[in-house]
Amino acid sequence: MLSAELDYTIEIPDQPCGIQENSEGGKEAGTRQPLVILLGWGGCSDKNLAKYSAIYHKRGCIVIRYTAPWHMVFFSESLGIPSLRVLAQKLLELLFDYEVEKEPLLFHVFSNAGVMLYRYVLELLQTHRRFCHLRVVGTIFDSGPGDSNLVGALRALAAILEHRPAVLRLMLLVAFALVAILFHILLAPLTALFHTHFYDRLLDAASRWPELYLYSRADEVVMARDVERMVEARLAHQVLVHSVDFVSSAHVSHLRDYPTYYTSLCVNFMRSCVHC
Repeated sequence: MLSAELDYTIEIPDQPCGIQENSEGGKEAGTRQPLVILLGWGGCSDKNLAKYSAIYHKRGCIVIRYTAPWHMVFFSESLGIPSLRVLAQKLLELLFDYEVEKEPLLFHVFSNAGVMLYRYVLELLQTHRRFCHLRVVGTIFDSGPGDSNLVGALRALAAILEHRPAVLRLMLLVAFALVAILFHILLAPLTALFHTHFYDRLLDAASRWPELYLYSRADEVVMARDVERMVEARLAHQVLVHSVDFVSSAHVSHLRDYPTYYTSLCVNFMRSCVHC
């Protein structure tokens, strides 16, 4: 189902959320399954995100998937304009629109584009009266979060613009590079006065539910050391953290390269979260 205001998709299973597959592939009554919210990577299509959605939907979960517009991710955030906060609020309001706000929530967040949006979700959960009673049971991070990596960001933007005219593609890449250098390097002390970088915000996030980090040292967009530094910081805050280095898979390609292993990691983490 699509909305004109927010280009999201929601999948509601035929079976009740309290029914889940057992280890033999049958159905068994169990702990209530979480509602899963997928936050896509920059430029990803709903078709691509649906492959991840299937992991949860076939196990009886309601799934909402959404990808923030790439121009907001690469330009608004780089300029310190919190446009994604409005989208994060609309996303959480969907839970009330569909009357599923009492369901446990699991976030599956992809790359820095998903993390940028997730950052505002966290802030709203802590500060907005309507959302403070929502119950998050866990978060999965795929290929993120990454700290300031201009080369990696340019690679990601170039992939998004692959089918645009060459001149337009070059102009946008140059414009993004100039904005990133100006606001995050030359004017970094000034920018920090009115806008905290999403990576720094997550390092000290107040959330305490379990987190799973799925990354790869072969990732050329988000550096493995950035993910590992985040893992260490979250552990220092007494968060229950698991991390898996896929070693050879590229950015947001872990499911493609290791479908069985990736799926088992997500499903086992989901089940452990709802039983915590």
